[in-house]
Amino acid sequence: MSEWYRFVQMIVEEADKCIKNRDDEALTLSALAQRLGYSEYYISRKFKEISGMSFRDYLRSRTLAFALKEVRDSSKGLLEIAMDHGFSSHEAFSRSFKEAYGITPSEYRRKNVPVVLRTVIKPFDCYLVSIGGTNMKDNSNDVKVYFVTIPAHKYLHIRNYESVGYWDFWEKQSKIPGQDCATICGLLDSIGGKLDDLGGNDTNSGSGQIMAFINEPNGRVCNWGIPCAESYGVRLPADYSGDIPKQMQIMDVPEGEYIVFEHGPFDYQTNCDVERKIEDAMKNFDYASSGYCLDTEQGRVFYFYHDPERFWKYVRPVKKMNDSEIVPH
Repeated sequence: MSEWYRFVQMIVEEADKCIKNRDDEALTLSALAQRLGYSEYYISRKFKEISGMSFRDYLRSRTLAFALKEVRDSSKGLLEIAMDHGFSSHEAFSRSFKEAYGITPSEYRRKNVPVVLRTVIKPFDCYLVSIGGTNMKDNSNDVKVYFVTIPAHKYLHIRNYESVGYWDFWEKQSKIPGQDCATICGLLDSIGGKLDDLGGNDTNSGSGQIMAFINEPNGRVCNWGIPCAESYGVRLPADYSGDIPKQMQIMDVPEGEYIVFEHGPFDYQTNCDVERKIEDAMKNFDYASSGYCLDTEQGRVFYFYHDPERFWKYVRPVKKMNDSEIVPH
């Protein structure tokens, strides 16, 4: 069965590439069946068994998600966008768009309200189950450590004061109506202007979405000994004034100094090794020599990036150290 999870992952990645490249011929179930060496019926059945929806429905949802981003981010005419994404007319596009998002393309262009996009299906979460899912290799044995100044911005997110790690976070959030992973990721995906977004209609639809730890006295004590709340969200420009989904909250993050612990691209199979390297680097860093210490002031945010094709990175707030301050680890 694990091989089929990989096949489905490949199918959804290929679907995104074909939508982006307007390659309709390669986007058929027939073409995929020929490539995989199985019958259309068998692939269709397995896709629905693993993803929970038919390939046809998934394809329609993803096509609309790509179209929505063009409505949001480009000045192209709506008819041109409709034709580019395989709709027979402006009316057909508008009807499908409203059925999916509760708003017409023209209304959405006038006011970009957050809507739940169909994000990329992830048949298995390699971060959780520690199995292969990318061909990226560990090409950096060392963890880079450097300081940065991050300009003021906003952080739109949901938070949990009791969760312990990524898996537990989403397990707890799934029990809150409207705060499950699919809904939250879909809403965040529809918001334009995210500071960490790779841009446009990139096939990585989760781009710009990150985990973070917020210094909170009512939160759980994290591994580095600071009470914090776990959160999931996106960084937005300081002047962001768009609508805030009712499930979320937004906070102003002032300009500040941070220390970054970064490991380069890696394979999921080396996930534990990379995590250990990062943890050791953070634990053993000589703050006294640097003249900085971790900033544990309430409201400071620790950002966490886990993207095997780019990096594993912790971004931790710091401040100039006084002689009287104890160096935290």
